Amino acid sequence: RGTVRAGAALSPLADARVTLIDAAGNVVATATTGEDGAYAFTDLDAGEYSVVATGYPPVAGAVTVTGTGIDGHDVELSHPGE
Repeated sequence: RGTVRAGAALSPLADARVTLIDAAGNVVATATTGEDGAYAFTDLDAGEYSVVATGYPPVAGAVTVTGTGIDGHDVELSHPGE
């Protein structure tokens, strides 16, 4: 268990993706942090693990600007599979 923090103030980061990887490089589990930045993994075998925390995967989209400009361009971020 732990807390993901970000920014200069090290504030808890909600909705971060945390991945647990075993010594062989296999993904054992994933978790998404709560509002308090907390995550936890349970029922683990003894051994060495790596913990990788990330925000949202990048999203790209095309925008065309004409002589009159554009009204807006919304971007939706989500974790894969959600």
